Parts: sequence; C-alpha cells; structure tokens
Amino acid sequence: MTSPAVDPDPAPASAPASASSVSASVPGPGPASPSAPAQKTRKTAVPARRITGAVWAALGIVYVVWGSTYLGIRIVVETVPPFLASGGRFVVAGLLLAAIVAWRYGPAALKVDRRQLGSAVLVGLLLILGGNGLVNLAETTVPSGLAALLIAVVPVWVVLLRTAAGERPGLGAYGGVLTGFAGLAVLTLPGLSGDVGIGGVLLVVLAALLWSVGTVSSARLPMPANPFTASVYEMLAGGVGGIVVGLLRGEQRGFDPGAVSSGSWLALGYLVLFGSLVAFTAYAWLLQSAPVSLVATYAYVNPVVAVLLGALILDEVLTWPILLGGGIVVAAVCLIVSTERRG
Repeated sequence: MTSPAVDPDPAPASAPASASSVSASVPGPGPASPSAPAQKTRKTAVPARRITGAVWAALGIVYVVWGSTYLGIRIVVETVPPFLASGGRFVVAGLLLAAIVAWRYGPAALKVDRRQLGSAVLVGLLLILGGNGLVNLAETTVPSGLAALLIAVVPVWVVLLRTAAGERPGLGAYGGVLTGFAGLAVLTLPGLSGDVGIGGVLLVVLAALLWSVGTVSSARLPMPANPFTASVYEMLAGGVGGIVVGLLRGEQRGFDPGAVSSGSWLALGYLVLFGSLVAFTAYAWLLQSAPVSLVATYAYVNPVVAVLLGALILDEVLTWPILLGGGIVVAAVCLIVSTERRG
C-alpha cells in the first residue's frame, strides 16, 4: 500500500523534515515506512528548499511507482499465493536494503538495542504483515484501483487514533474524517451490490486500520535513529511474518513455482526493486530536499495513478461508486494533509 502521508506526531514548524517526520504513514504495497526516530527533538532552522528538476524527477518516481504497486500486487497474486508473495517480497527487499545501509553507512549502522529491535519488529508486523499482507490477500478478489482508494482512507484512521491518544488534530482534520467516511461508504457499494466480494473490501479496510496503528505506534516507540535501519528490520519482520502466515494457511500446498506466470515474476521483481527500494530511496531523499507539503501530495496522487493503471492495463471497470467514492476520499485526504501541514 502506498498511501497517505499524515504525520502521526507532527514536528514543530521549525523542525527539519527528516524521513521520520512524515514517512511513517506510507502504506502497504510500497516500502516499509522509515519510522519515527529521534530527529523530532531537533529544532534548528531550515532554509527554504528549491524545487529543482531533480525534485520533480524524484516526485514523479514516487507518484508513478508507488501508485503502480497495487497493479503489481494484482498481477503477482494471479499465480502466487498472497502471503507467500508479500512475505518473500519484503524479506528480499529487507536484505537488499540491509546491504545498502551497510555499504553506505558502515555495518555499525545496522546495530540496534533490544528495545529498538522490538519496536521495529512490532511496527513491521503491523505495517507489512497486517497492512500489505491483507492487501495481497484482498486483491485476489478486489480490483487494484478499488484497493488503492480504500487504502487512501489511512489518514482518517490516523486522525481518529491520535484523538484517542489525547491529541486534537483540529477542525479541518475532523472535517476530513467525516468526508473520508462518506467516501468509504460509497466505495463499499460494489461489495454490497455483489459486484465485488464484500469480504475482500473488508480485508482492505482492516489492512488500512492496521497500517494506521503501525503508523501511529512508530512515532511513539523507541525506534532505531536511522530510518533506513528501522525499515530493514520492519521489512524483515513483516516479511518473515508473511511467510509464516502463508505456511500456516497452507499456501505452499499445491504451489508450483514452475507454474508461476512470467507476468507474476516480473511484477514481483518490480515490487522488490522499484516499489520497495527505488521509490523508497527517492521518497527519503525528497524529505530532505523538498518542501514537505509538496512531498505529501503523493498521498492523493497515488490512488489516482492506481485507478488509471488498473483500468488501462487490467481493464478494471470504473463504476460510479468507485469514481464518486474515490473522488470523495481524495478530497478528504487533501483536506487532512493540508490541515496537518498548516499545523
């Protein structure tokens, strides 16, 4: 899931934009979120950031690649069991990212204490096993575009979870919550009408909720200071968890790797290399090089990209509930993100 950027614990206006301050809310098919570390305590002034060609190129990568991951998942699960696919993807991506971190920062960058490791494992299970794994399972019956729009409601859940924790995000955010639930109600109509299995729709809603819990938790737990290191352990924990769940579900029985289609293999490779590494790196760089308000726009561009790709490549039908509900959800995300960035 590659969804909405809403800072679960917004840093002060003078705080630098680090990978921790926003990325913890990147959902599902995309990478594990670089989680919230200690940078939130720094309050040095940040000079204005220029919007260069490199910024637009990196933003384009995040827009298109993360938006396309829903399509990639849909193609993968055509011939690969869902939890084994999700688990295998993130184990490979986590190992590759660990090698990159060790090469870039030195092997010592991967060292974490017991509390940090436990926090990263918990967040990884929520984000990747719960969030991404359930999306994989749901997309065996739910169109990729609809799944992306249902996941786009993550900021709504984040606002509610923050409220339950005693925060007051603001009237604009609550207006976005009401708008988001209206869109969610419309988006469930395909399931209620029998056009799409209601079970699959509810799985995506649960995935969004679990992703939101992981998002909020990552801002409150003692995570590794290096967000890339945090993501390594999140990916590995969530990936191993996905494989274990897949085995417990019996997905290995009757599964023949030789029968996997070339399209599924290519899509799986694309998700590992581009969805979990290239776009992840571009996003982390953007958080240090571009205005956060600009980076956050991926939250409402990704679902649109996913819907268009699903319609163009997989001939997914754009029904009126999907178009109307999707438009309402995107408007809700815009409202919540704009409110957060003004706060």
